[in-house]
Amino acid sequence: MTKAKAKALKSKPLIVEPPPEEPPEEKTKETEKLPEEPQPERTTLRLSGTLPPEVWNRLGTKLITKLRSGNNLKIEVGFSVSIDAKLGGSFETELRQILADLGLADKIRMEKSQ
Repeated sequence: MTKAKAKALKSKPLIVEPPPEEPPEEKTKETEKLPEEPQPERTTLRLSGTLPPEVWNRLGTKLITKLRSGNNLKIEVGFSVSIDAKLGGSFETELRQILADLGLADKIRMEKSQ
């Protein structure tokens, strides 16, 4: 750039034009009726009840598979069985061993009642 051109540019007042104003949006009846899209909400489903032994195996292949497609799946179980009091000690020991073998000894609580 030459000195003359620089002087000429400096001597001209700098005029900044504001951007043209956009006309305000006209609300139509259609836009007034359309609400903002709501944020998706989460719902928790809880299933409970008694299962007959005939469906226990299918529970894992059908129901649990479907439940795993959701988030934060938690399964709580409850078992109840009546046994001869004479077998109580050995039966309980065997159950504790089975739970340990399955890695569930610290997750399943066993209580005895009369």
